[in-house]
Parts: sequence; structure tokens; C-alpha cells
Amino acid sequence: MFNGLKKLFGGKPAQPEGATTAPNRETRAPSNQFLRREAIFDRNNRLSGHIFRLQESSTLANADVAEQTRFDETLLDTLNASKDAWNTSLAFIPMSSASLGLSAVDNLKTSNIVLLIQLAPDAEADIVCEAIDNLHERGIQIGVFRQPKNPAFGRVIQLADFAAIDIGGHDPDTARDFSAAVRASPGERKKRLLACNVETLDDLRFCQQWHFDTFHGKFASSPSGARNDNTGDPHKSLLLNMLRLVQGEAENAEIADAMKQDPLLSFRVLRYLNSPALGLTRRIDSLEQALVILGRQRLTRWLSVLLFSVREPHFGDWLLVENALTRGRLMESLGEQLMPDTGHDPLFLTGIFSCLGELLHRPLGDTLNEMLLADDIKLALLERQGPYAALLSVAEACEDFDLERIKGAAIQAGVAPEMVNRALLAATAWASEVTEYWE
Repeated sequence: MFNGLKKLFGGKPAQPEGATTAPNRETRAPSNQFLRREAIFDRNNRLSGHIFRLQESSTLANADVAEQTRFDETLLDTLNASKDAWNTSLAFIPMSSASLGLSAVDNLKTSNIVLLIQLAPDAEADIVCEAIDNLHERGIQIGVFRQPKNPAFGRVIQLADFAAIDIGGHDPDTARDFSAAVRASPGERKKRLLACNVETLDDLRFCQQWHFDTFHGKFASSPSGARNDNTGDPHKSLLLNMLRLVQGEAENAEIADAMKQDPLLSFRVLRYLNSPALGLTRRIDSLEQALVILGRQRLTRWLSVLLFSVREPHFGDWLLVENALTRGRLMESLGEQLMPDTGHDPLFLTGIFSCLGELLHRPLGDTLNEMLLADDIKLALLERQGPYAALLSVAEACEDFDLERIKGAAIQAGVAPEMVNRALLAATAWASEVTEYWE
């Protein structure tokens, strides 16, 4: 019944809460583990958050309760190590109810956090409900997985903000009945329905039909998860032309004239440049003014970001956008530590332009040959060589669920797991903050 949950949580269900205590520092699981994230979407096809867990989770399928608790604490400690990483989207953290008393839970920030709880078999409702009440007072939200045979489930689910079910591990009738029961249940807290491990678009449509609010699973990465047309945004060709002009020797007036060819594009560019995401201290009213305030190098960066804005995006579009922005920011963040004497905009552009071929539906080399980019950027993107190639491999591997790949890429780049994790969390939050201001 819980095979899908074992995949999600990285281990078997925890044992009774009375059978375990918080582990000592000496016996805790090693902290040199790599973090992974999995997207959660809302009913509008937009990213609403991520489930965070550790790449090592697949090795814990036979974990005992003490090891499971140590695993939960290691995950929490990894997330707590990045205090500046949570800005906009929700962070869903799967854990056993046996771990609610860990000190690492007390260290969690108090907003945008959802603890996804799997009840221990002998969980005591009074203890779990008291812990949840305390977490609610701190502003932390709670998700509870469907476990109707658990003695504590009936009371605990009443306190949940999210009612979750593993779609891959249950038949359609069970998922339908769960939705109906949650929506009909009394209680002061309004519950949102979370569908986990949604494998296909047919499964997604079923969940949408039965009033689920948020969705997680492989459906988003399927080829049909993106838009059916390949025409893209008509503004992108104009943005590419502006990028070429900004990177070249064109006069400021020529660049401004190019932008004026499309008033809507002018509006979008200026609105974005004046958004809180950029944190500028003075308003920009024209592209010529932006060139003076930002300089050409920084304006190239932000035009590149805007290139990935997608109107009416579908799941695959959002994954592409997030991957591009996160790759760029992650490479820049790691570069600030590994290459302190090097400019970091080239690292950012390397990461973001690595998704350009998929965005424009044309060979990456064809697009790059039309742009005035540094040789080291092109070398990394087209030949996987040069000073930026190793960090690009790390950024790409962070999107994969292959532990050996991320280990190998990190070793080659000379970065420790905790450094990668902090950069990934900060980059994820940055991408979420930037896209919040797109239409």
C-alpha cells in the first residue's frame, strides 16, 4: 500500500513514536548528502512549491526507525543550513510523525514551510495533535498522508492544511473517495488536496476532475506536458535582437529604437527592470536609462532572464524556465566561492543559455553563433570544456535523480555536498522570486 510513499520518503514507515528518541550527534547520519527537489504544481499549471529530500533516500528502503529519524534530522539540518533560501514558493518536507520532536524542527523558519507527515503505526493522537498545534502557532503548515487504518489519523487529519495521497499507490476509487471525504469533513482549517506521484497526464486530469489542488509527479516532465505549439513567444526574436545589439557596439539610441518596434515588449522589459526582484534604488523609464544605470553587461543578464518568460505556460514550460534560471544562479553562486577573482555574469549566462535550444526549438549551436558571447561560455555549452564546464555539469546534475552523476560532477568541480545544497536552495528561491513578477 505504501510503496509509493516509500519512494517519496526514502524509507519504510517509521515505528511507534514511543520506540525512538532523538539521536545523538555521534550516531546521526552523515551530512554530506546531496539535496534534490521535485516540483509541485497548482491548478493553473504554475509551480507552487517543491518537495525537498535527499538523493541518498533510495538507499534507505530498509531503514529501521532510528535510521529513519536520523535521516529526517539530516534533511532538516540540510534545509536549516540555508536561512536565506526561502522566499516565495512553498517548501514541502516529508517526515515521520516520530520526528516531530526533533530539535531541528524547532530551528525551521516560520513561513512557506509544509511538513508532510506520515503517521507512525502507533502514533498517539494527543501527542501528534499537540505538536501540530505548536507548529501552527509558529506559522508552519502541516500535510498529512491518507492512513485511515492508523488510530490517530481521524483526529490528526482534522488539523491538516494539506490532505495528501499517493496516487501511484492507490486505485482511482480510493483517490476519489478520499477527495470527497476531505471536502465533506468538518473543521476550522480549510484543507487543500495534494496528489503525489502523479505519473501521467491522464492521472493528472483525473485528479483535477476530483478537485485536487496541487500535484506532484512525473507527469510534468512528459513531452506532452509542454505547449503543443512550437511557435513560442513572438517577442523572443525581438529580445534576441536586443541582446545582440546590447552585446555589440550599437549606439544606445539604436537599441532603444529596436525596443520601440514592439510597445508591448517595451512595457514588459521596463516593468521587469523596475520589479522588486532586481532591487534597483531608482526607477528606470527607458532602455537608454537602463543602459546607463545597469551597464551593458548587467542588462544582458536581465534581458536573458526575461527571454525565458513564458505566457500561458504549461507544466513543461515552467520546468524549463525554472531549470534555466536555477542553473544560472547556482553556477553564479558556486563561482563566487570557487572563482572569487572572476566575473560571475559569464557563469550565470552559461547556466541560463544551456536551456536556450529547448526554449527556441532549434539547435543550440545555431542560436549561440548569432550571439556575441565569450568564447569560454560557448566552449562550455557546445563542447563541455573550459573553465565553466565543470560547474555546468553540477547545475545540470542537480535536476537529475542520479546520485552517482551528482557525486561525480561535484568531485570534478571540487565542490562539497553542503556547498551544492546551499547554492541549490538559494537558486531555487531566487528563481521563484524572479518569476513571481512575470505575467
